[in-house]
Amino acid sequence: MKHIFILSIVSILLFSCGGGGDDPSPVTPDLNKAPSTPSLTSPVNNSLCVDKVVTFEWTAATDPNNDAISYEIQVAKDNQFAQIIQNINTSSTSALITLENNIAYYWRVKAIDSKSLAGSFSPSYKFYTYGIGVANYAPFTPELIKPTLNLLIQTPTVELAWNASDVDSSDTLTYDVFLDTVNPPQAKIADNISGKTLAKNVSASTTYYWKVVVKDNKGGQTIGQVWNFQTD
Repeated sequence: MKHIFILSIVSILLFSCGGGGDDPSPVTPDLNKAPSTPSLTSPVNNSLCVDKVVTFEWTAATDPNNDAISYEIQVAKDNQFAQIIQNINTSSTSALITLENNIAYYWRVKAIDSKSLAGSFSPSYKFYTYGIGVANYAPFTPELIKPTLNLLIQTPTVELAWNASDVDSSDTLTYDVFLDTVNPPQAKIADNISGKTLAKNVSASTTYYWKVVVKDNKGGQTIGQVWNFQTD
């Protein structure tokens, strides 16, 4: 009888601790997602004679998790943002920045949520600040098209391609192209060409460096950044 009583108690305990049903499904926390990319509004792209006290403006970003958003604005003197002269964080969708006269500037903005997760930078805009008595503006810095930075080329010929623009719409642009195995490149492989592509034979297992100098027909010129690629 004593054994039957003990067995009954054990059975009751097992039943009580067993839960009598399926375990609840684990709760998966919501993953944090980055905010959207702002759109730049002012100064508009390719603006000329912008006052050196510049009000930068952009559209508000949205956040999938409804987090609070701040913004990082970068202003640079080159289109690869290697020469950043202003880097500001703000909760506003505008920023007032004082710059120098008669300079080409490039700017971009990205949104950051309250958990420090950043979205992508906006495409960059460029503009010239006002210059007293300026009759001609130098072209903007050349932009890389291909090959992309650090690309591995697996053919004996590489096609170099770039883009360039000038706020003086009547100017005619020409290009000097430098390609070399040293950085910065010294060997000029094209002089005063009007096209924006150039094919060149290359050696295997080599790192190449190249740049473009863009010139207008009024004596203005801008030296581009150094780009690089590798061959297989």
